[in-house]
Amino acid sequence: MSTAPLNRRGFLGRTALTGLGVALAGSVDALVRPAFASAAPGQAIGYGPLVPDPNRILSLPVGFSYTVVARSGETQLDGGVPVPSDPDAIGVFARPGGSTLVTNHEIGSDEPFGVPALDGLTYDTGARGGTTTTAVGADGARQGQYVSVAGTVNNCAGGITPWGTWLTCEETEARAGEGGFLLDHGYVFEVDPASQDANRGKSPVPLKFLGRYAHEAVAVDPASSTIYLTEDASGPNGLYYRWTPPQGFRGGPNALRELAQSPGGDTAGALQAMACFQGGTHVPDLSQATEPGTVYSVQWVGVPDRGATSTSVRKQFGNDAVTRSRKLEGQWWGDGGAYFVASYARTSDGSVAEHDGQVWFFDPAKQTVTLKTLFGVNPDPAVDTGNYDGPDNITVSPYGGVILAEDGEGISHLVGVTAEGEPFAMARNELNDSEFCGPAFSADGRILFANIQSPGLTLAITGPWHRPLP
Repeated sequence: MSTAPLNRRGFLGRTALTGLGVALAGSVDALVRPAFASAAPGQAIGYGPLVPDPNRILSLPVGFSYTVVARSGETQLDGGVPVPSDPDAIGVFARPGGSTLVTNHEIGSDEPFGVPALDGLTYDTGARGGTTTTAVGADGARQGQYVSVAGTVNNCAGGITPWGTWLTCEETEARAGEGGFLLDHGYVFEVDPASQDANRGKSPVPLKFLGRYAHEAVAVDPASSTIYLTEDASGPNGLYYRWTPPQGFRGGPNALRELAQSPGGDTAGALQAMACFQGGTHVPDLSQATEPGTVYSVQWVGVPDRGATSTSVRKQFGNDAVTRSRKLEGQWWGDGGAYFVASYARTSDGSVAEHDGQVWFFDPAKQTVTLKTLFGVNPDPAVDTGNYDGPDNITVSPYGGVILAEDGEGISHLVGVTAEGEPFAMARNELNDSEFCGPAFSADGRILFANIQSPGLTLAITGPWHRPLP
């Protein structure tokens, strides 16, 4: 998530825990406009009203509490250097006695604490971003933290694979020679949560077949290993992509890296951009959908030059060939398809209509996208009256509905949405107006992890989790 105003993401649904991930079931279509989402902070919805935090970090409902797992610049990595700045998206994996967190660090250039470059873990010694991996106990207490990939740029979002790894995405199109970078950037990298040694010589390998552009998030089809990707870019607005693996490919540990390093690996499989149609009429921009339940048929258009040798990938298409969207952000695989989010749209950025968040569902069997949730423009994000806007990072709750991270102007919340489609405040940032990032539950559903990006806090939230009250 870049620091542009109103940059957020989310979706809506009912859930159940399955293995390392959470599967979505029984989704609910909803239109969330300010008038609909106007519950006062004290109203008994969700888990109840928020109680102000005397430490002025995180306000939570009655019975909930938090601990600070790590602080950027203060907590030490296992090697004795400070935890890097700007923690963003988190992948949470089960391990004996607790959880493993793989955390992106959205570091571009001048952030105070970079990811240290280590032998066998660094892609570009001229870059300071990457991921760290944290072991925590069953209570969320930190047990250790180490670098798992370094030398990358603006590691924003990503996604968990069906085989239990983390795909971390660079939200940039920077080339070698820009900003001190020695190599081109704008790639996806795979991180193994097992150990630091499991990543040496492996995590720094860019998966170039997924394209070079401002990547945001990924969702992986467990049946076919097809990967869906969002692009957070403007001028022109970004695209939604599909990567289809080559014949005979079988997803699994190291399979993507081995494909990337094989002869012709840079262009392995097919990378395509989405084009939507309604009744045979081309849809140029997703923002033109203004009613939940809107369904578009999907066709896929091959990317001419996925490496963006001379032209950005999204600029290789005319507007009549693809469907664009402002602020394509998070994704989650569930219900046999991919939920993906457009955080906001304004006519001033080339969008057809304005909104503060769309949630779409791509159905691979039907080859359709359906608008599931629409957030109307929030008239005043600085007022805490239950108006939430621009959903960004998201996780599906094992107790029903979702938890969204607000990112942008005004007050920042972790926002819950019940399975019935009603939003509520799950937490409020009392420290500053920095964005929340990376909400994700432990596999047993007992802990919700989340980041406040600046000054860089990783938090573990516990409490009387149950189905939130509508």
